[in-house]
Amino acid sequence: MGVNSEEALFLENETFCEEVSDNSETERKPLEFISSGNLEIDKKLEGGVPIGSLCLLEGAKDSGKSVFMQQIICGALNQDKKVLALTTEKTSRKLLNNMESLKQDISDYFIIGRLRIFEINASYVEESPELSNNLLGRMLECVNDCEEELILIDSLTILAVSASENTLLNFFRECLKLCDKEKTILISVHGYAFSQEVLYRLRSVCDSCLELRIEQVGDKLIKTMEIQKLRGAKKTTGNMLSFDVNSEYGLKIIPVSKVKA
Repeated sequence: MGVNSEEALFLENETFCEEVSDNSETERKPLEFISSGNLEIDKKLEGGVPIGSLCLLEGAKDSGKSVFMQQIICGALNQDKKVLALTTEKTSRKLLNNMESLKQDISDYFIIGRLRIFEINASYVEESPELSNNLLGRMLECVNDCEEELILIDSLTILAVSASENTLLNFFRECLKLCDKEKTILISVHGYAFSQEVLYRLRSVCDSCLELRIEQVGDKLIKTMEIQKLRGAKKTTGNMLSFDVNSEYGLKIIPVSKVKA
């Protein structure tokens, strides 16, 4: 029995839909994570920092941004990943000493080359947008050419203050493209470095956004982390946790009941 033109068109479209559906199913991959090495933090992050994501870590001075990044460095190294840390705030020695004081001695990984630390002296760019723009471009080249799976930038504040908005937004967009190559990029910033409009746009570009704050509860000052946005999250974002940092035990989660007591 022959098939008329309308039936032929319907069958052709149906076959096309089946092919698209099949392809979309095969392309779906379960998310993989870089563990923080802390079970409570990983639980809040639903597994850790998603591999292949761009994560913005925002917070005031001494709110725990660097400590959180150091936690991720330790977790990644324990997962046999290679790590590159670009720092504008610390020397290599100071970073290693800080981690050792928090019971996270990673000097062996540094010696064998699994961890590389690049010190960026950006103190001279504060009054020169052109130098800031150029340095952001060089950092992009470094991230693109490196073989490390995890790249951390701590912090971008000193460059963000003087760089043009277009250059800054382009930097984040290009970082997002590099995440398609299975690179995971964490960038820490101080919120004051941006106008509210630019900060909203940066958050929209990033896959994940974590905000760290220092809050007063009663007569106590505590550090809190709020998950504003998380790639692949199954739960409603906005989960919060409180923590403390101590040389005796490193980073320690504070139960909410204890915080409110």
